[in-house]
Amino acid sequence: MEKIYNKLVRDNIPEIIAKDNCIPVTRILNDEDYKKELEKKLLEEYNEVLETTTPEERIEELADMLEIIQALAKLENNTLKDIQKIAEEKRLKRGGFEKKIFLEKVLNNE
Repeated sequence: MEKIYNKLVRDNIPEIIAKDNCIPVTRILNDEDYKKELEKKLLEEYNEVLETTTPEERIEELADMLEIIQALAKLENNTLKDIQKIAEEKRLKRGGFEKKIFLEKVLNNE
């Protein structure tokens, strides 16, 4: 029996599949396809975050998102530290999200 996945997987998944006496059929992506698949995977993990029912599951899925963000940064010759630095700069300039402010609308003062 065969099951089709057609998706990016973590590096050790083929080895794990082989240990279960199955044969993984894989290929190595070029950078352009890799970036597209990382972006798809980020959306997949985001949806999994929304579907979680426990704090433990949510942290697991957020960790998966972080792993993908790191891989996307590496493709752009950056690191997670580079992203964190930019995030801090934006936080200092525009603030964070701690105050839970929800902007409903802006009225023109004229």
